[in-house]
Amino acid sequence: MTVLSPDRIEVTSSFPIRSGDGGRVSLRTLVSLRWLAIIGQLTAVLVVSQGLELPIPLWWCLGVILLSAVVNVGLMAITPMTRQVGHLEATAQIAFDTIQLTLLLLLTGGIENPFSLLLIAAASAAASTLRWKAAVAVVALALVCLLVLVLWALPLPWNPPGGLSLPKLYQTGMAAAIAIGILFLAASSWRLADGESRLGDALLATQAVLAREQRMAALGGLAAAAAHELGTPLATIQVTAKELSRSLPEGNDREDAELILGQAERCRVILRNLTSGRSGRDRQFDTLPFGLLLEEATRRHAGATSKAVLFDIAGAADGSELTVRRSPEILHGIGNLVENALGFAATSVTIHAEWDDRKAVVEIVDDGPGFDPDILPRLGEPYVTTRGADSRAREADGHEGLGLGFFIAKTLLERSGGRVSFRNRYTPRRGAIVRVEWSRQRLGVQPAGVW
Repeated sequence: MTVLSPDRIEVTSSFPIRSGDGGRVSLRTLVSLRWLAIIGQLTAVLVVSQGLELPIPLWWCLGVILLSAVVNVGLMAITPMTRQVGHLEATAQIAFDTIQLTLLLLLTGGIENPFSLLLIAAASAAASTLRWKAAVAVVALALVCLLVLVLWALPLPWNPPGGLSLPKLYQTGMAAAIAIGILFLAASSWRLADGESRLGDALLATQAVLAREQRMAALGGLAAAAAHELGTPLATIQVTAKELSRSLPEGNDREDAELILGQAERCRVILRNLTSGRSGRDRQFDTLPFGLLLEEATRRHAGATSKAVLFDIAGAADGSELTVRRSPEILHGIGNLVENALGFAATSVTIHAEWDDRKAVVEIVDDGPGFDPDILPRLGEPYVTTRGADSRAREADGHEGLGLGFFIAKTLLERSGGRVSFRNRYTPRRGAIVRVEWSRQRLGVQPAGVW
């Protein structure tokens, strides 16, 4: 077991993510849906009045449908269809559609009209596209419209008139069913849309982090390539300066030649450090021992604390080395998990690694309070920010806790072929354990020297 000294560890700042505005919809979508509603309403009215010859106020119904068509034509004439509609305008348009549908239902039987179920659609659309306050307003409007249909609607068209009259109890039951449908579907739509929006923001953050890791890897490769390309001209300069310093007599010219020789030697030392040090291993397609990859991932996140980072590289039972490709996903994923473990550890974090011919396993173990049992089943989801029994105290001290950290780490490690799981240590020991397991074939690992 080895100890990674804190004074050798570099710290990188966390990646800031701000949730997007969300809840926007294009004008083309709203206008297209309204045209579909207009076609459906017009068809239903004409079939009922002309085909079934039921007595409905036809011209009033056509006027209400025409009002919706005029709104659509006006929007198409004054504004680009590709424009993104803001929350206030979207709320107004969906509220208009709800009122227009209510007026049409008032003229054709109200709650007794089978098409009264369409009130659910407006509330569901609002919940899936608007902010929650605007969605609540539209849902409340739909419930008010439902009440209006129960109290003041014209009788259901029938031939002969009055041929069917539903009991008040049945009408009340239908109204209650529609109200429950409005609330349930609106809540479900909002939860699904909110979860999708959060997941989308979190995936964007993950892609940004991975892009940063790839840029860092590219910089390492660029440094190594520059060192290789500059080596030859520097060697030429050094040889020429050495010959000049030998052939020139004492004086300013010789001193200048010796200065050039010294600076050329200094450049060669810098380039030699680039190629022989850690940077030479940073190229994305280099290979390195698995334990060295874990150490490289850890050193970037543990320098802000004096807590020890312990490595327990058990390796394979037969003593064979495991050589892997340097993966930005693994580097950032493991590093992020270690950073979180250090934030809650009491004294140390242990990184245990072992492998065989079938799989490779890494366990990150800390001696802190462990995961909160209530949060443990949800770890790995975006925006889960509470962990440990004393999380409130840590938040009071300014500790930000877990936001996108575990989600990003889990997503990146799964992208590399790993499976991530979380659990607490068994009593009486305290602490949390994060386990990452790869199959040898999926990870692309081979015995050392065989690629």
